[in-house]
Amino acid sequence: MTYAIDPELLPWLDMLPAVTLTDHESLLAARSSMAQLSQVLPAYEPAHPVDVRNVSVPGPSDAPDVPVRVYAPANRTAAVPGLLYIHGGGFVMGDLDTFDAHVLRLVDELGIVIVSVDYRLAPEHPFPAPVEDCYAALTWAAAKADELGIDPARLGVAGESAGGGLSAAVALLARDRGGPQLCFQYLGIPELDDRLDTPSMRAYTDTPIWNRPNAVHSWTSYLGAEPGGEDVSPYAAPARATDLAGLPPAFVTTCQFDPLRDEGIAYAQRLAHAGVPVDLRLYPGTFHGSSLVETAAISRRMFADELDALRRGLAC
Repeated sequence: MTYAIDPELLPWLDMLPAVTLTDHESLLAARSSMAQLSQVLPAYEPAHPVDVRNVSVPGPSDAPDVPVRVYAPANRTAAVPGLLYIHGGGFVMGDLDTFDAHVLRLVDELGIVIVSVDYRLAPEHPFPAPVEDCYAALTWAAAKADELGIDPARLGVAGESAGGGLSAAVALLARDRGGPQLCFQYLGIPELDDRLDTPSMRAYTDTPIWNRPNAVHSWTSYLGAEPGGEDVSPYAAPARATDLAGLPPAFVTTCQFDPLRDEGIAYAQRLAHAGVPVDLRLYPGTFHGSSLVETAAISRRMFADELDALRRGLAC
């Protein structure tokens, strides 16, 4: 199929990582491609000193500790907002290095503390391991707020792609388990619905980076079963949640030629119907992961919107 992709993005299509998920060998190749991408992307040099340290925090019961990377503005004199950041990768790829430059830039621009979580990956560790790792990192960050220099009243969660879906799930868990209290959720191009039955999911079988076949493999790996079953937990697929009331304000982004587009739109609509303040953005001519082309005007706009959303949502 031919797509009306933004002209500034077109020249980069052959240089972006090719992700084709069909079996274990293709997954290993995709993981290697993602690791190489994080090594070749331009490093970010912060304008202000940022302290970065790796920490292992207590994991879910009977599970290993969870590695996290803590980014904090150096020489701060008062508590600042805090953010749990959850990386993307279809539940099956990615690590702390994948979005390191992006997270560093957020800290530099916003002056906040970010705890980036290296959750266990499927299919080796299917649901609920990844989301429970993320929730454990959130509870640790809240418990250590004073030590980390975080204002506990300004604690949010953010992520992109699978990280956006995990962020939505963590917000549900925090509400249903009675805390930690979140003030904001940033759901970037989120992966939310295992039923794979939206118009965009049915139509986009060959879009760049992410498409329906990859989504099928992603959900099968994460659930440890065929997606679309009757007993899938809303903490695995937040679109399954029947009650979205009482969740923190949200900012949801979607890309035009992304199979995940319509589930992001539908989730934002349902948040609004539940009385949750929500801001929804649909970026024309874009595809899943097109923001990697940082020089494109649409990518610059997406990042500026992300900064503005976090600034407002966390009251920076």
